[in-house]
Amino acid sequence: MSKVIRIGAATAFFNDSRMGIAQLLEKADALDYIIFDFLAESVMGGLGRGLEAGTGAGFATDFAGVYILPHLHTLLDRKIRIVANAGGLNPAGCAEALRAGAEALGLHPRIGVVEGDNLTGRVSEMVGAGTRDMFDGSSVLDKVLGADQVNSLVAYTGAFPIAAALGAGADIVVTGRAVDSALALGALIHEFGWGSDDFDLLAAGTLAGHLLECSAQVTGGTFTDWRDVPDWAGIGMPVGECSADGSLVITKPQDTGGIVTVGTVAEQLLYEVSDPQRYYVADTVCDFTDVHLTQVGEDRVAVSGARGLGRSADLKASLTYEQGWRAAAYIPIIGLESAAKARRLGEELFARTGTMLRASQLPPFDRTHCDVIGGDGPDSANTATTAICRILADHPDQQGAQMLVQEQSSAISHMSVGISISLAASTRPIQRITGFLLPRSIVSQSVTVDGSKVSFSVPGEGTAHADNALPPPQPALPDDIEAGLTVPLIRLAWARRGDKGNLFNVAVIARRSEYLPYIAAALTEHSVGVHYACALAMDSAPGVERFSVPGFSALNFVVANSMDGGILASTSIDCVAKGRAQMLLDFPVPVSRVVYEELIRG
Repeated sequence: MSKVIRIGAATAFFNDSRMGIAQLLEKADALDYIIFDFLAESVMGGLGRGLEAGTGAGFATDFAGVYILPHLHTLLDRKIRIVANAGGLNPAGCAEALRAGAEALGLHPRIGVVEGDNLTGRVSEMVGAGTRDMFDGSSVLDKVLGADQVNSLVAYTGAFPIAAALGAGADIVVTGRAVDSALALGALIHEFGWGSDDFDLLAAGTLAGHLLECSAQVTGGTFTDWRDVPDWAGIGMPVGECSADGSLVITKPQDTGGIVTVGTVAEQLLYEVSDPQRYYVADTVCDFTDVHLTQVGEDRVAVSGARGLGRSADLKASLTYEQGWRAAAYIPIIGLESAAKARRLGEELFARTGTMLRASQLPPFDRTHCDVIGGDGPDSANTATTAICRILADHPDQQGAQMLVQEQSSAISHMSVGISISLAASTRPIQRITGFLLPRSIVSQSVTVDGSKVSFSVPGEGTAHADNALPPPQPALPDDIEAGLTVPLIRLAWARRGDKGNLFNVAVIARRSEYLPYIAAALTEHSVGVHYACALAMDSAPGVERFSVPGFSALNFVVANSMDGGILASTSIDCVAKGRAQMLLDFPVPVSRVVYEELIRG
């Protein structure tokens, strides 16, 4: 019971900073594992496109040469094991590249490979007339039939195959699209012997992995109180100190930047989590609503209270496909009334190119979009400013999209005074994403270590804690609000957003538990929907669900059909919803006189 496994997290996404592993090896004490998270839905699509075109390997090609090989001797000497989903759509290829590079250095790590999640070649088998998008209920088959091409179809697989590879002696385990948190959970299953029905422990290990998977986000990156976070340049990578009973401390190496506080951990805990009582992963259904966070030292937060409600019969699957082409350009306009000139510039370019499309007997644009960035101000008509005209146009064919990119360059001499050379102009396929459920029984995985097969079992459906079926209570409402006294939400709470497909969630965490009733009274499902409809210029208020998280005095809002089709289909300048929580933090919250005087006059 006294054994503690220390897991460091070096990356949060594809092409994340190279400093993570170097910092962990230099400054973190006695690490047992380092995990690397490289994958996201959009990344899988890009990897699939490269494989289809013959221009890519299907995996994170930098993983071997940039992240691991420069440090491999140290890793092996210190017996620090690596778990990474760098394999993408081709884990075996990734492992082979790593093996070849290691042998060139005279090193021979044992490399485990977990495969079976890539179902791209089985789309017709996996997608039928009854297959529905797990978020909006739309037909997945219709999307496939209307696609120009399907780039990837993957299942989100679990941690037990990773544990099996570690149990067979792998120094490095390379997976495909395993659940992000499974990278850490697999190590903990191996180290502590957790079984498939130890649902509370599996949920605790999943929570550890979830807090670590986004690297510096839990150590102060993207934190609401950004002014309190020192040394962004040298921000510390997170380390999880994990025990056999599921208890966890999140910390970071000494003499690094960033901070670890209840606030930074709480924000990451609800990141990209919709229903905190029903967070589905391959190995368990997690209930995070009674998790407790305690500051136990400088840059040390203890985490406890996760529960596992069982395991679903299904796995999540993600399908990426291309449909249509997008033209984009960013054109600067400098001088008086630059914003007005930029708005007209977009209108005129769309009108001109529309005429040219008709003359070429090409169909019209499916949609056009223009943003003006900057230029406006209280005296913008009389003060020289700079604005950026951001134009987007979607067309069924590459030729039609390219016409706008070619024509926008003429604006420098044909249109407004002050136009300069475009900062960027391009065409690309429009990648779209849909997620659905499929029976776990039809996904067959394999594990090898240095080419030898490793036997393992993948758990099936299971249930636990049936008594916890009812949702946690909503916060009690205050009875001491004084009319006319409001404070902005940021004075009462931290907030963090996360996107998934065509929705985003915003977690609002009370800075002190006594603030939560005021927050709950102000932030209703209706008021939040109306707020975002205005902030995002939507035609009508989106559907909003509110979930209570009493364990650490939080509310989680899920805003449906709000992402304009998702990351690579959206026309929004904030296509990954990074600013959605920021848009809520100025929301006026009515409070009592005591709270008002404490926050405003204090």
